[in-house]
Amino acid sequence: MPIKAAIILLAVALTFLAAAVPAYAHFDHLAHYNARGGGVGAFYVYLQLDPDYTAPEEPAAIMFSVQDGEGRDTRDIETMVEIYASSGDRLYAFPWTKQDVGDFELFYTFPFEGSYQVVLSIATGEVNSNSIDPPRSTLAGRAGCECERLVFNVAISEDFGTIFVSTIAGAVFVPLALFGGVLGLTYWSKKKSGKYVSGPGDTVRYIVTFAAIAGGLVHFAVYSGHASLRLEYSIFLIVAGGMQVTYGVLYTMLTLVSSTSGRDRPQDHYRKTVAVNLFGLFGTAVLIGLYIYAVTLPPPLSPNDRPEDVDVAGILAKAVEVFVVIGIVYLMRLEKHQMIKQLREHI
Repeated sequence: MPIKAAIILLAVALTFLAAAVPAYAHFDHLAHYNARGGGVGAFYVYLQLDPDYTAPEEPAAIMFSVQDGEGRDTRDIETMVEIYASSGDRLYAFPWTKQDVGDFELFYTFPFEGSYQVVLSIATGEVNSNSIDPPRSTLAGRAGCECERLVFNVAISEDFGTIFVSTIAGAVFVPLALFGGVLGLTYWSKKKSGKYVSGPGDTVRYIVTFAAIAGGLVHFAVYSGHASLRLEYSIFLIVAGGMQVTYGVLYTMLTLVSSTSGRDRPQDHYRKTVAVNLFGLFGTAVLIGLYIYAVTLPPPLSPNDRPEDVDVAGILAKAVEVFVVIGIVYLMRLEKHQMIKQLREHI
């Protein structure tokens, strides 16, 4: 257990100390769909839509993050944005506008399903503010304009969001269902064979470990959405999810072993469960504390001077983790009481 505890501490330390790594797009989250990035001239530009899975005739925000080559904000830039259909016809154009900062958004309703091209022009010389350049046949062409142009492809779909969310939900709940099924079959077969020795708190043990694994799978499901702020955020979420699953598996194994074998002395088994439970308790408490900090104050290394948004996935994960902390404390007290009782019975 000390080795695994050292691993999670090292991951936390690396997350907060790796300040030299530049941030990526300065968005609140990284979209899984219609998120693009590309370099042009002295700029690197990220684009994504909000909502991520924009449907036709649904108002959407086209979000830009224009940075320099080192990932820093650009300021006082002149931009023009055009939207083209796949046929090459220009559907709409936002005039040349001075942006105080390179992170900005524009609002547009895409009329139909299909592919579109969003063309961003960034002035490198004199342009006529509040004017619109004529449509062009070559979208990235710079003829007649002192500017850089970057073309982004976006896709508007009616059903892709439902398909993606359903897939992610399946990736979380199917493993949980399989794990629960395996535990149930193991319990049933051991009990039928007479080898299973049921003890006080066994149901709570399984529920707590099941919840810990569920919290880890939620972190696996949402880790990629944080890479736009800092790559280290996603790395930390992967490590945290792995440690939660590790705790659940280790504690499940200890529970199954103790129910089928009487070889361990009570105090030896108690020391093992204490080590595993302290590992789970400390790690889960750290995750809850970091979440409270991140939704209250700007998180460490964040390029945005504002707290993280509170979303459904975050609330779900933290509710599960609070339950896990309460459950671990209860189990530690229960196991201590059982150990003392067994020692008295042997005297």
